[in-house]
Amino acid sequence: MCDIEEATNQLLDVNLHENQSSVQVTESDLRSESELLVTIGATVPTGFEQTAADEVREKLGSSCKISRDRGKIYFVISVESLAQVHCLRSVDNLFVVVQEFQDYQFKQIKEEVLKDFEDLAGKLPWSNPLKVWKINASFKKKKAKRKKINQNLSKEKINNGQEVKINQRNVKKEFTSHALDSHILDYYENPAIKEEVSTLVGDDLASSKDETDESSKEETEPQVLKFRVTCNRAGEKHCFTSNEAARDFGGAVQDYFKWKADMTNFDVEVLLNIHDNEVIVGIALTEESLHRRNITHFGPTTLRSTLAYGMLRLCDPLPYDIIVDPMCGTGAIPIEGATEWTDCFHIAGDNNPLAVNRAANNIASLLTKSQIKEGKPSWGLPIDAVQWDICNLPLRTGSVDIIVTDLPFGKRMGSKKRNWNLYPACLREMSRVCTPTTGRAVLLTQDTKCFTKALSGMRHVWRKVDTVWVNVGGLRAAVYVLIRTPQAFVHPSEDGEKGTLW
Repeated sequence: MCDIEEATNQLLDVNLHENQSSVQVTESDLRSESELLVTIGATVPTGFEQTAADEVREKLGSSCKISRDRGKIYFVISVESLAQVHCLRSVDNLFVVVQEFQDYQFKQIKEEVLKDFEDLAGKLPWSNPLKVWKINASFKKKKAKRKKINQNLSKEKINNGQEVKINQRNVKKEFTSHALDSHILDYYENPAIKEEVSTLVGDDLASSKDETDESSKEETEPQVLKFRVTCNRAGEKHCFTSNEAARDFGGAVQDYFKWKADMTNFDVEVLLNIHDNEVIVGIALTEESLHRRNITHFGPTTLRSTLAYGMLRLCDPLPYDIIVDPMCGTGAIPIEGATEWTDCFHIAGDNNPLAVNRAANNIASLLTKSQIKEGKPSWGLPIDAVQWDICNLPLRTGSVDIIVTDLPFGKRMGSKKRNWNLYPACLREMSRVCTPTTGRAVLLTQDTKCFTKALSGMRHVWRKVDTVWVNVGGLRAAVYVLIRTPQAFVHPSEDGEKGTLW
């Protein structure tokens, strides 16, 4: 039996005896938990469904089904892989599927449809999904404790405009006394050290019986779970609203389990996902999106970490590649790259000193976080931040393997008028520093008209191989995947061009 499976079995033994009257767990259930197969649903950045499916297949060995409702994927795992699911970099939110109806027959009268939803609550196979929810809830308790520790440690910072500096002696003391909380959380938030986690989790769980009297009392006291139902509906042929479906289905769930309804401070979130004739009932496994993992200093256009990961996967980084984000903003893309592709070197650059400062602070925050977890000075990350001019990069010609960046949309940052001059100048300078033949670029923009025009004048140095349409903050944007052609870069002055880059 592998270390992860052994650790999961111990988790089951520790946590599945919580006194919840609505969920009964027997000894035979516990013996079969490690072999339990469940279907997990995940929301992903719209347009990157296939990228997320590839990551699941690569890291979990599971095939995925991409939902007709864009932005969702489904895959089957065993319970022992639950912690690894939370390490996926491309998913935003997770839920365990209770039951799926591929072709649900909705009646024509609203009252009859809502009555069917009420009847459905008592017919669903809740047992296994609730077991998975309980295992998952144990991790969230550890995460809450760890946040409290970090808040206490953050009070020791030096107020000189620099990042938090932690007293190592106090860090080690706190870390030792809360080893169980720390290492379980590591498996969720830092996949870079996941090879160490199997043993650490197993060792810590062996000593988990030394919980305080207060914690033991909380676990043994019967509690009434609080819940809410969230309905996500898409389709034009429904005779009911999302609120009506959530209200009636939620009332039936309350009657079935005797839970208490609470729209804000809930323990269980039941999901009712409806897309045309497809109905999927699930239980949420995440309280907040998993993309909230790297950035602590936000800018006006901070990119989601899950979207940054998807863009990086499109360029297929190889060991020892030099990866540059010349317009990094808060550094979301290079920080995500340095966390996942540690055998590459990542450079974050921007012409705005405030943006460079935010990126540097985000890098420092990530290092501090890693240092607190490990209880010792961190070796650092393969990343650096620098201020520069995108049209005149201080980089040697042909020295960069990959360029990944989020270009100004011309809305919150810059303007569409300025983009007509900026985009062609950027593409030209990127073609100079990027390695001919093997160089790649992945560029995100919502100003597709301007970019298409700029790219049409650079076809001798850039070749478009793919376009991925994504949703960024409600805006339809495009991710362009480019390959550097073999043609060597020729400076405008050497090519007889004067006075302009376009």
